[in-house]
Amino acid sequence: MTEHLLEVRDLKMHFFTRDGVVKAVDGVSYVLDKGETLGVVGESGSGKSVHALTMMQLVPMPPGKVVGGDVLFRGRSLVSMSDEQIRRIRGNDIAMIFQDPMTSLNPVYRVGHQVGEPLVVHKGMSWKEAETRAVELLRLVGIPHPEQRVRDYPYQFSGGMRQRAMIAMALACDPDILIADEPTTALDVTIQAQIIELMQEIQQRTGNAIIMITHDLGVVADVADRILVMYAGRPVEFGTTDEVFYRPLHPYTWGLMDSIPAHGMTEKSELHPIKGQPPSLIYVPPGCAFSPRCPYAQERCFTEEPLLRAVDGDHSSACHFAGEPGFTKSEVALAEVTA
Repeated sequence: MTEHLLEVRDLKMHFFTRDGVVKAVDGVSYVLDKGETLGVVGESGSGKSVHALTMMQLVPMPPGKVVGGDVLFRGRSLVSMSDEQIRRIRGNDIAMIFQDPMTSLNPVYRVGHQVGEPLVVHKGMSWKEAETRAVELLRLVGIPHPEQRVRDYPYQFSGGMRQRAMIAMALACDPDILIADEPTTALDVTIQAQIIELMQEIQQRTGNAIIMITHDLGVVADVADRILVMYAGRPVEFGTTDEVFYRPLHPYTWGLMDSIPAHGMTEKSELHPIKGQPPSLIYVPPGCAFSPRCPYAQERCFTEEPLLRAVDGDHSSACHFAGEPGFTKSEVALAEVTA
């Protein structure tokens, strides 16, 4: 049996606060192989970022605590590693592009220093060698005149250029896995497209695996091989990109699809947002966490928690009615129109 590059097994990360236990990640499982891109999508507060920070041991403990599950990288447990062991992995084998490029770069250090630091720490380079390599990395990610810009401070970079610098820093040690946490947040549409294209080009060149974390299904449509949909800390759907986009199995995924602006929409066209708000992760409702917002919820949805199960091959859903005749997005929509 071939060993997976990364294997997340029923991971559970809870925060123990004065107000109660926050179940930020509550049973996430998937595997990732070399050269593959996994899209992790869901609303804010669904546990997307926390699950990635947990595997990197970047969650403060306390108040956080891994209460169950494990994360295996090349067969080794990341969760049980010592501080020294995980530091050898972070930035070297697994690198992360953090959510906000405006604040993720240290304002008092030159960009070249920050891009080159992983090379000094993990590869044993001198600072002069690291700066030379930093110039090459900035050129790789499309920053013009890298020989001059390597000595600039972050405030001298635009938002798009800071994001490119963050990518350069993450790629410095040729990591096996690149975790991109909302890599296009706060960037205009043109820059978003350039950043996504850049990450695809780098993946084709290096063969690394990518975990793309986003609240926007449209971002991962042309990038991801598979998609994990999360809600209230739990996985609700998992499948290939084609399966999730063209044959979605969970009403929450249907809602995310309907909230994406369609090509050709006019000012009079209506978006269809998901009504209501995500639940508090301290007081997750019994049964299906999505049931209070689901227009198709029935009595058992409010009392019996659905487990993620395979419905069609490897395409999985955590909905009691997924796979039943007549319970597909198109058939339900047709029934509503003709009712």
